[in-house]
Amino acid sequence: MPKIEQKQVVVNEIKDKLSKAASVVVVDARGLTVDEDTKLRKKLREANVDYKVYKNTMVTLAVKGTEFEGLAQYLEGPSAFAFSYEDATAAAGILNTAAKDYKNLEFKAGVIEGVVYDAEGMKAVAGIPSRDVLLSKLLGSFKSPMSTFARVIKQIAEKGEAAE
Repeated sequence: MPKIEQKQVVVNEIKDKLSKAASVVVVDARGLTVDEDTKLRKKLREANVDYKVYKNTMVTLAVKGTEFEGLAQYLEGPSAFAFSYEDATAAAGILNTAAKDYKNLEFKAGVIEGVVYDAEGMKAVAGIPSRDVLLSKLLGSFKSPMSTFARVIKQIAEKGEAAE
């Protein structure tokens, strides 16, 4: 297979991942030990996040004309890419937690639902709880007043029955 055709296969693979992705996070993972990288990949896989190292030129070609085109300006030096498909903040959250433990892991940039963030922006986004956590907090906040209201109504009804 000629070299250009091999490159096109990689570019098409990246384009396919981008077409399904809710977000893409770019990190510099130079200096991670094999053990650290293995643990990180396992956590990302469990969250349904694809994590792969691609050549910057291949990604630059793949992002042209997509909502991820803003990443091209951040593609210098070694880059690893985390493609999140379901929860847009999953990859950012896992990578942020890992970056606290692994000092050699650094955010470069990312795109979440069409918005391009630099390294600092990605750290801020990573602090946002996942969709499931936010929904459970919302439901919890609904449940508390309703259960209090239900108890008050029940007590009123019981008093009314006792007075009869």
